[in-house]
Amino acid sequence: MRANFVVGQAGLIGSILILLLAKSITLTTSLSIGAISTNMPVKGGGAYFLISRVLGAEYGGAIGIALFFALALSVPFYILGFTEALVLSFPTLTPHFQTITFTSAAVLFFIAFYGAGLAIRTQFFIMAFLFLAVFMFLTGSITHFSYDTLLANLGPAYTQVSSNSSESGLYSYWIIFAIYFPAVTGIDAGLNMSGDLEDPAKSIPHGTLSAVFLGFLIYLVQMILSAGAFQREQLIHQPFETLRDSALFGGSIFVILGVIAATLSSALGSYLGAPRVLQAVSRDRVLFFLRYFAKGTPKGDEPRRALFLTLFITFSVLCWAGNKPGGAALNGVASIITMFFLYSYGMINLAAFTEGFGHNPSFRPRFRFFHWSIALLGAVGCIGVSVLINWLAAFVAVILIFILFWFLKTRHLQAAFGDARRGFVYRSVRDKLLTLQSMQEDPKNWRPNLLVFSGIPESRENFVRFATWLEARRGLVYLANILIGNIEELASRRTSAVKQISKFCKDKKIDAFPVVVVSEDLPSAFHTILQSTVLGPIQPNLIALGWSDNTERLSEHISILRHAAILDKNIILYHENKFALPIEKRIDVWWRGQENGGLMLLLTYLLTTNWEWEGATVRVLRVVTHDAGRDPALGALEELVSRARVEATAKVIVSHESFLNTFERHSKDASCVFLGMNIPEPDSEMDWYRQYKSFVNVVPSVVLVNSRGAEGLLP
Repeated sequence: MRANFVVGQAGLIGSILILLLAKSITLTTSLSIGAISTNMPVKGGGAYFLISRVLGAEYGGAIGIALFFALALSVPFYILGFTEALVLSFPTLTPHFQTITFTSAAVLFFIAFYGAGLAIRTQFFIMAFLFLAVFMFLTGSITHFSYDTLLANLGPAYTQVSSNSSESGLYSYWIIFAIYFPAVTGIDAGLNMSGDLEDPAKSIPHGTLSAVFLGFLIYLVQMILSAGAFQREQLIHQPFETLRDSALFGGSIFVILGVIAATLSSALGSYLGAPRVLQAVSRDRVLFFLRYFAKGTPKGDEPRRALFLTLFITFSVLCWAGNKPGGAALNGVASIITMFFLYSYGMINLAAFTEGFGHNPSFRPRFRFFHWSIALLGAVGCIGVSVLINWLAAFVAVILIFILFWFLKTRHLQAAFGDARRGFVYRSVRDKLLTLQSMQEDPKNWRPNLLVFSGIPESRENFVRFATWLEARRGLVYLANILIGNIEELASRRTSAVKQISKFCKDKKIDAFPVVVVSEDLPSAFHTILQSTVLGPIQPNLIALGWSDNTERLSEHISILRHAAILDKNIILYHENKFALPIEKRIDVWWRGQENGGLMLLLTYLLTTNWEWEGATVRVLRVVTHDAGRDPALGALEELVSRARVEATAKVIVSHESFLNTFERHSKDASCVFLGMNIPEPDSEMDWYRQYKSFVNVVPSVVLVNSRGAEGLLP
């Protein structure tokens, strides 16, 4: 019914381009459907099932609901088309336009209500009339064919848009495309019956591709013959009448029956598909208020609850369309359906691209005519065409789908099926790691990759939280726990410990990776973690430990620090007292030389990038013993702060008392203090412990820093 109108407006060349573009989108989508459907057992839900099992429940749910509305709106769309053809053929029925639409909707509803078996048997009966009608009007068009008429209809001749339409001005290529595109979306009919097919992996790709190629052939022949057989005025203003009146041997009744068959067949297919999509979405528990529609009948599992909702939508649209023909309502609904189907098809192509590009070993489709680049082209084509048709509607559709996706994402859906996005991300990470490994390291590219010896993180949450503040989303954080014992006895406990850390991170919204090691003793476990925790070229460069007051194991702890230093790891020891923090946060950095100072300034900067420490006052302090050294030291310190590009105040203190007294007097009211730390020599561990113990006890929190190359961290 719309092909003649398209030829009249866009001309033969333009209409063929519209057909090629529309079919290229459905062809790439069909290839994607073939690949996915032959790679997994396919159940009910059609396109929703394929998308959700590849991209996850959130994407599947968002597009599944949109697809349901697209199919539900297709029902009144095809019923309006059927009724328009009927009243054009029998004008005496015109006053009863809405009565016919309501009656048709009710009859089709009862056919769908009694199950897919009856509906499919009805489809075979309808198909006989359809093929007879196609034969009659195509052969009839040949008898009227003229090359002069064909040449006159080659180019476009866009007319004024109907005053009943939401569009204004002249028709355009993309308006005509939007009107015509629903004619090629019938590939969904078979796909959405996936749960009723005996062998979906065979039927879906074969049936879908056959539909695409047969539909293309019939549409192409119709466009060529209509362009050569009818004047442009007839094509534009009497698109159906030209089909009817050109029938071979005056068999117009067969064309009428064929149009009725085509439109009712499509309406019945949508009546069957829409409820099955909604039922599949509901059964995946995507949205709690949709669970009502998950139930099927005891016999045949028919989605009757969802069918009643489809009936309600159908009658609502038919009431809106009114009681008169003319095509305006038909074209308006067609544009809405076009947008919905484009995004559904785009998501199917995106799902296939994700599977193909991710190179998951599990992706082994028996369908061979597929490559991820074709799927990507199809996805881009769907998005591009939607924008060209109506950029505002396309933007609104994206926003609505994104809002629904975001809502589903916040519900943390626990899908019981695999998510191919993981394979896509895996391949991307693999490629990036290999690229990163080939690039030369430079201090200016330094990022904080923290290995945090957290133990059971729940018992040291403040320490873990502080470590993530130092990482500041610039690097990686590993949370390490050590189980002392035999690996054979503790293997299951190790698995539980990994899950425990993962759950802690999820509950506390901490981005970190769990590391759990079973070892016979503590030093061996530390050494193993220090040497083996690595992700390609990314390895921990900052070891974070809590301050320990266990002097009985002091030698072990110092041994761990020495081995970390030997392995060229920067070290921080964190200690937190139960003092009340001041309302105004202040960070003090005690500068006692370049050896540890560069890293301390960098960590201070990273700490202040977190919202919890945003706006904190930073002081860089240095002690000199004589007044004569104050100004030179202050100038050097201010230059250092400027080079470090840290918002800080330089302060030089002239003092002859012990550094501990100076430290306590100036920093006891600071929120956090960074202080350089050395690694003790053998046999001096206890002196080292007593020295730093006196510092950590006088401030709310202190970070002792030992750098293995911090001088390169400042320009």
